[in-house]
Parts: sequence; structure tokens; C-alpha cells
Amino acid sequence: MPAAEAGPQATPAWVYTHPACLAHDPGPGHPECPQRLAALLEALRAGLPQLTWRQAPPASRGQLLRVHAPALLAQVLDDPPAAPRRLDPDTVLAPGSADAALRAAGAAVAGVDAVLGDAGPRRAFCAVRPPGHHATADTAMGFCLFNNVAVAAAHALEAHGLARVAIVDFDVHHGNGTQAIFAADPRVLFLSSHQRPLYPGSGDACERGVGNLGNAPLPPGADGAAFRAAWREHLLPRLEGFRPQLLLVSAGFDGHRRDPLAQLQLEAEDFAWLTAELVASARRHAGGRIVSSLEGGYDLQALAECALAHVRALAG
Repeated sequence: MPAAEAGPQATPAWVYTHPACLAHDPGPGHPECPQRLAALLEALRAGLPQLTWRQAPPASRGQLLRVHAPALLAQVLDDPPAAPRRLDPDTVLAPGSADAALRAAGAAVAGVDAVLGDAGPRRAFCAVRPPGHHATADTAMGFCLFNNVAVAAAHALEAHGLARVAIVDFDVHHGNGTQAIFAADPRVLFLSSHQRPLYPGSGDACERGVGNLGNAPLPPGADGAAFRAAWREHLLPRLEGFRPQLLLVSAGFDGHRRDPLAQLQLEAEDFAWLTAELVASARRHAGGRIVSSLEGGYDLQALAECALAHVRALAG
């Protein structure tokens, strides 16, 4: 993989989405609601009219089985409920959930194929739901059914033959599922900043896997300066040393100060700053190639503002 961007580097970022991702409806009052994605799509279309839009294909069972157990696929795909059914206190399987989950994972796979191809963009954003980073190999949890970024990473490793894939996760909640899936795989570097204590309770700095995990927990009330320091001083140097051939991003915007589910005090500018740093790193090591996938963010205005700032920085 060349260190500098090659090919159609002036092509704006592609955005993958699908109407099915709006049809996953956990029910009244649930924070992971269809209105999240609707607000984000409206902001991107209004603020970045130059973006190229692509329809997310469904992930195949083979792609999902690289990281998930057959029993989880059967639970999500093979017994569609007639009414919303709770898999745990937070996670709901509704009549439209299976197609949405397939499209969310499929978007990340398609993004990997696009940025690693010769005719696509260097960066892609997956505007999808349900989110993914809490889903473990065999358990749907934390609003997540399949682990979209993990499926994409495994696809890059197995279908494209990459040797080094980095996953950056700046969601306010630790990506326990992604970490668990790759904790023993040195081909994948997982880096995360997150609030702690907070759901799901993992992500202590001492959790290192086989030397491929980097966790920077932040206390409730931490602001943009603390967030940037964690990345500048601890996590970005790890990324540089790993020299990934592809960078994947779990893009959660629930660290914003207005988000109702956590207590960090970030602004849209903080997400834009980190995204610009990731783009610069990807240009040095990965031919500029980044695929980012939406995770959390539950204040609609904050989500729209932060996602727009993130994708603007991705698109350059």
C-alpha cells in the first residue's frame, strides 16, 4: 500500500446509506431512534452538496461469520419478530431490524472495497444504524446487532489481504465488542477514548490485548482539551507506530456536551480536529484510506453538527 494518496484523490468522500436503516424502530422513547439518522442525512445533504452518495448493499452471511457466531446471525436474521422484541434492556429487534443491520454492516464492507479499489474515493462515511461497536462475537447489546466496523476490518484482512488495520473509536462509550473480537489479533490495532465510568464498564488503560489495544478513559466532565491531549499524547503516537494500511473509524458523537447519555463536554470542533489528524495519518501510511461508520450520538442537533464537521474533515 503506498504511503501517499494515489488515484482519484480529489474525489470527495462517498457516503453509504440505505432507507432500511430508517426502518429499524426500537419503539417510543428509545434514544437510538430513526430521527437520529434523518437529522444527520439532512445536515450532510445541506452542508456538503458535493458528496457522492451510494446505496449500502446488504452484508453477506459469509462476511458476518468472519466475526460473529452462527447463533447470533440466526437470532437477528432468521426469526423476524412481528413486534419489537427486547434482546436485553437496551437492545431491540424490531420488524425492520434485520435488513437495517445487514445494510449497516454491508455499508462498511462496501466502503472498504471502494477505498481499496482503483476507481473509488480515498474516504467513505457510512451513515447507518443500528450502531455496531458493542456487539460481541455472539451477543447483540448496547443498541448494536452486528459489529459493523469489525465486519469491515475482517473483510479488509481476509478479502483484501491487508496485514495492518487500525480501528479508531471516539464514541463516548467504550467499544467493548470491537475490542473483544480483535484482542488476540495483532493485525488489528484498536484505539479508543471514552468516558469511564460509563456503560459498558470496560476500557481501562491496562487492557492491552496482545499489545494491540490502546484505551484512554476520560472522567465525566472532561472537556475538549482533555480529549485532544489523550489523543495527541497517547493514542495518535500508537497509530503512527502501527503504520496501518487502512484506517477504520467508529464515529460516535455522544461525547458532545449536549448529549443526554453521557457527561463529556466536547464540541463539534473537537471531532473535526481529531478527524483531520486521522486524515493526515492515513495519508502518511494508508494512501489516505479511511472508512468511518456512525455509532452513537443522541442529541439530534449535536449529532447533525458533529457528523457534518466529521465528514467535512474527511472529505477535505
